[in-house]
Amino acid sequence: MIRKIKRLFTLLVMCLVVAVGYYAYEVYSFTQTIGQSKVIKTREASSEVAAAPKADIPIWGGTERVNILLMGVDSRELRPDELPRSDSMMLVSIDPTTKTYNLFSILRDTYVRIPDHGRARINTALSQGGPELAMQTVSNFTGLTVSNYVVTDFEGFKSLIDAVGGVEIDVEKDMEYRDPTDKGMYDIDLKKGLQHLDGNQSLQYVRFRHDAMSDYTRTERQRKLLLALSDQMKSGMTLIQLPSILESVQPYIQTNLSTVDMVKLAALGFGLKPSAAGGQQLPPMGLFQESSRGGSVLIPDVESVQQFVQEKLNQTTPDPAPATP
Repeated sequence: MIRKIKRLFTLLVMCLVVAVGYYAYEVYSFTQTIGQSKVIKTREASSEVAAAPKADIPIWGGTERVNILLMGVDSRELRPDELPRSDSMMLVSIDPTTKTYNLFSILRDTYVRIPDHGRARINTALSQGGPELAMQTVSNFTGLTVSNYVVTDFEGFKSLIDAVGGVEIDVEKDMEYRDPTDKGMYDIDLKKGLQHLDGNQSLQYVRFRHDAMSDYTRTERQRKLLLALSDQMKSGMTLIQLPSILESVQPYIQTNLSTVDMVKLAALGFGLKPSAAGGQQLPPMGLFQESSRGGSVLIPDVESVQQFVQEKLNQTTPDPAPATP
């Protein structure tokens, strides 16, 4: 009996060692290839990806904020030499010291100055000069130094949600929209209520914009879904599934983060929590004027927006909950 228990124990240890080794290998392989993915074609060759250490997972040692621009793109019907506009833009600002993060949604119709290209909607910066110009434009708009980006398209978003097993979302209302140009591929048809959404349904949820508040409520839904996705990805079951998750999303993600920094941020990410301020939209209500120049755009008070950003980064108590109707 004792011999059988020893054999069983030995077998379990061997399985654990193999599993850990496979997990570490898949993480390393993913971070080696993700920087070379081409969701969009940049006009400048990306720098060579640094080699990741093969020893222990490195620890993020810096104390300065890390600002990462997340961009979702719609690459449908683009010419081979054409860069897409960003369908969605979100700025994640991470404080490594307090292990908190702020999530800012940037309204795509925000009318700003794009370096060397005049004034235009902020979502056109990507199409005019690639991720580098988009980062520079967002830096000038928010007052934060943005030096890292992650780009994904519709298929990458759907693959990530499916890979983690979907997310649980309370859909606020019935959502329906028919787009004849897509032959039904990206139609939206969701019912109100708490439900488990797969990748396709999640994409419908974050793309729907036919509300009284249009893009404002759409960006709220994007932040809501990202927070639900973050909770899902921190679950123990998802950790076990990480190798297959990485494999499924790798073709759809492009970033300039180095291998080492990706590993460090991944390790840091599992200990992060939202800041007291929570998620915010930029520009916030009251800090922009609506204009009809070249279509409906939002002209922000840039100085006030930058002050607002700093206030939210320094906030230590949560925003009061909105009054219930």
